[in-house]
Amino acid sequence: MKLSRYNQFINESKSDIDSICEEYGIRNYTINEDGSIDVDGDVYLYDKGLTKLPLKFRNVSGYFYCNNNQLVSLEGSPKRVGGNFSCNSSQLVSLEGGPESVGENFSCYNNKLTTLEGCPESVSGYFNCSNNQLVNFNGFPEDWEGDIFFSNNPCQEILNLFPKEKWCQSIDLLNEFEVIRGNKVYLDGLEEVYHQLKVKLPEEDIKLKGYIIK
Repeated sequence: MKLSRYNQFINESKSDIDSICEEYGIRNYTINEDGSIDVDGDVYLYDKGLTKLPLKFRNVSGYFYCNNNQLVSLEGSPKRVGGNFSCNSSQLVSLEGGPESVGENFSCYNNKLTTLEGCPESVSGYFNCSNNQLVNFNGFPEDWEGDIFFSNNPCQEILNLFPKEKWCQSIDLLNEFEVIRGNKVYLDGLEEVYHQLKVKLPEEDIKLKGYIIK
């Protein structure tokens, strides 16, 4: 591409980004060479009827809210968010493309998630993935120590087998020993989790709705 045409292309692309930022009220942004933007502040894309994010974000220093949309993908999400990241009440079946690091809380409740693959590697606040279709804990960050919310997911029933103060450690061990495989829960692995946690096994037979005990 000749230099004059290249410059025209860059200017047109910048103009498109400026227009989109104006439309969605995004301020204090910097356009990067790859066409992504950094935002010094918050981004509110709440209830905009979006099926995909309108821009490619890289860093957002404040909050990033894209709740109450029809999003089917998080592609374009910022890689690093300084505040909360919230993508509640959409049509997400995957967290792939979402942020890698969240400075405060991460919330993805009320979607159609069946896995946590692609979730952030680091979240400093709470992690809320309630009201989804999660049958296991695959993809959950290792060494997690914050508050977690799994209510109204099939896998919550398994989590309830353990003391709440040990939920984070329980998830790590359930994944490590591959206790949950599809709709099957393997009793020998479950017993090993109890042993590692130094928690007494339930005296009654374990029964889990929607799972087969092997």
